[in-house]
Amino acid sequence: MKSKLVLALILISNVVLAQGSRTEQWRSDLTSYHQTLEQNHIDLYHQINRAELEKELDTIHDAIEHLSDWAIATRLMKLTRRIGDGHTAVSLANWDTHAFPIGVEKISNQWRLVKVPTDQSKMLGASIETIDGVKISDIEQTLSHVAQYVENSYSEVVRIGSYMPIGELLHALSITKSPKKAVFGLRTIEGKELNLTLPAISKTELEQRKYKYLNVTSEAIVKPQDADFEYLWYAPIKDTKATYIRFDSYPRFEEMVPFAEKLFMYTTQNQSEQLVIDLRHNGGGDLYIGLVLANALNLVDTVNWKNGVYVLTSGVTFSVGASNAALFRQLLNATIVGTPTGSNPTGYQDMGEFVLPNSKLRITYSKRLFRLQETSTNGVVPDILVNPEWNAYAKGVDNVLEEVINKLN
Repeated sequence: MKSKLVLALILISNVVLAQGSRTEQWRSDLTSYHQTLEQNHIDLYHQINRAELEKELDTIHDAIEHLSDWAIATRLMKLTRRIGDGHTAVSLANWDTHAFPIGVEKISNQWRLVKVPTDQSKMLGASIETIDGVKISDIEQTLSHVAQYVENSYSEVVRIGSYMPIGELLHALSITKSPKKAVFGLRTIEGKELNLTLPAISKTELEQRKYKYLNVTSEAIVKPQDADFEYLWYAPIKDTKATYIRFDSYPRFEEMVPFAEKLFMYTTQNQSEQLVIDLRHNGGGDLYIGLVLANALNLVDTVNWKNGVYVLTSGVTFSVGASNAALFRQLLNATIVGTPTGSNPTGYQDMGEFVLPNSKLRITYSKRLFRLQETSTNGVVPDILVNPEWNAYAKGVDNVLEEVINKLN
């Protein structure tokens, strides 16, 4: 009996020590979070005042012993949103997350599956009505408070879609009953209601799965097989004198220079009269690398510089992608078409980062303040507003791009 009592006391002691260690580690992380942001953010208290931030940190600090790691993270995410700029955020990139094998997008005011496993291909395009019985409108509202990298309502919708598949996050927010699986209440394109149970799987498993995607394209544009980059390429637009430039991301400076030179030669030799620069999938990068592209295009004398340049934007167009859209409007006299960008042309940008030493959460912050418009607006506001339409999307038709192509003719 004596040995059993000693063993029980040792086990209890170890549990208490581990709990104490975890608590102290999180408290140390909260201190590091606050101090490092104060040291590095260009203007940490531009929306939230110091007293409010410290009060909320104290509330989290005092509740650590009663909260799971994910509950602490979600509280920190909510607090970070109150700092009020799209580059100051809590990233889950370093955490071991599990996600449902789907892609979600809001189209024509409905949340739809735009990516599903190949064995569930019949579910492609279905609208999500509930998750574990919780209405999608309530889920959207809950996620809106924790979604990171949000600068306006347009990027908020995009980020909500990216967080919706994360099993641990949905469970921590009391949306799902388990972090490992959930029942999705769906309405198929044909209008049939059904339930689909999906597991939340690891990042490795997600990469190994094969998927069916709901993509939109234009028959007038064919991506060249010998493109230098998957994320940056150009092609002629059929039956026009226009060149289409797909600009999703940024190469290194030393890569952009020869690409821009080849683009200049191509547009000059083909006597391009119009340019369509597609930034709808551009989440950001290096502002000045984007200006290398603008400089090369500006040298093409065959272009109709009065009204022949178009730039496409969406809520995904974020950070430097949005900044380049605003600058292309100025430098290339471009007409912006699509929906407003996910970040604002005047605001805090240029991202730095650090990692909390114990939890390993990655924290990002703004280092600079950009003023690319005289008037501050929510996103770069298009000259021609065109929303993606579900009727076109369901047929694989890019109605935003088609709108521009029709103007070329």
